[in-house]
Amino acid sequence: MHPPRHDVVIAGAGIVGLAHAYHAHRRGLSVAVLDRSAATTGSSVQNFGHCCVTAQSGRALEFARAGRPHWLELARRAGFWHREQGTLAVARAEDEWQVLREFAELREADEIRLLDPDEVTARAPIADPALRGGALLPWCFQVDPRSAAPAIAAWLAEQGVAFHRDTAVLGVEPGSVRTTRGTFTADHVVVALNHDVGDLFPEIADAYRVQRCRLHMLRADLGAALPLPVFTGWSMVRYSGFRDCPSTTALRDRLHAEHPELAGFDLNQMYTGLPDGSTIVGDTHARDRAAPPFQDERGFEVLLAETERLFGRAPRVRERWQGVYASAPEHEFMVERPLPGVRVVTVTTGIGMTTSMGLAESVLDQIASEQEETA
Repeated sequence: MHPPRHDVVIAGAGIVGLAHAYHAHRRGLSVAVLDRSAATTGSSVQNFGHCCVTAQSGRALEFARAGRPHWLELARRAGFWHREQGTLAVARAEDEWQVLREFAELREADEIRLLDPDEVTARAPIADPALRGGALLPWCFQVDPRSAAPAIAAWLAEQGVAFHRDTAVLGVEPGSVRTTRGTFTADHVVVALNHDVGDLFPEIADAYRVQRCRLHMLRADLGAALPLPVFTGWSMVRYSGFRDCPSTTALRDRLHAEHPELAGFDLNQMYTGLPDGSTIVGDTHARDRAAPPFQDERGFEVLLAETERLFGRAPRVRERWQGVYASAPEHEFMVERPLPGVRVVTVTTGIGMTTSMGLAESVLDQIASEQEETA
């Protein structure tokens, strides 16, 4: 088999690989995308669909801001559901309210709006009597994770990007990718295999200490549609944008002291509504080199109990699943060039949807610079 030569070959059709295909196509390059699966089934469809721009910091914030207009453009062109209502961060204790006030002050340019309890409940069906207030993070947006990545792939295919499904990558060398369906040749290769990066580049996976982060996640009916994503105090102590708030450390200490079981599950209690009125509920975190398929039911019980406390009614579960994404203890992103013309790219935290478009744009900038140097 002799597949045609391309300017760029991308291994991996998850959202990071698709983002690279999109930016390469925008620059007029011929692109082939290879994936060993027949359809997108990994972390790109298992997540919240929440592009959480405002709560990031550093490079993640840069990538999130840069990628936002591309997401919105793709939603229009590829025709997938999205909404731009921002994120509602809910404070149910004085220290959570203090963190939100500090965050709004630190990020004044982001136009974060502080809300009193009535303004919070006007935006979402929060029923916890401990509600203290909230904040609207305006630049965040949301997609349906189950339809967005497939719609992007379908649109890219219509534009001439070549997709080769059921095609496992066996090896990568400068200018070529060996697969179960022949050898693909290209000027540039992008390997975007999430936590499976070690299948092709084990030395890079070892250097980053790549693990698989496993999540408890649910889709449930709350009795009312959720019109925008909802954060809680557990989210405030997880997202990097809140780290510079003076009160965040004390909030984390208090939550861990008062709720050791929730802390043990490494909880991020947040919610995103879907077009059909159901809500994604999550999530817990457990990291290891492998991803055992067995989940402790107690993790789901914790999520359901906390959801009932926040919304005042027991949710009706429609689905449960184990999300899995790549995690590295000291890195948010992996961008390596192990061979000439070859880049290995992975988001090594749970912010792939948020940052993938901006990250891919920066990698394509690097590739363009290489082309100029060799021209």
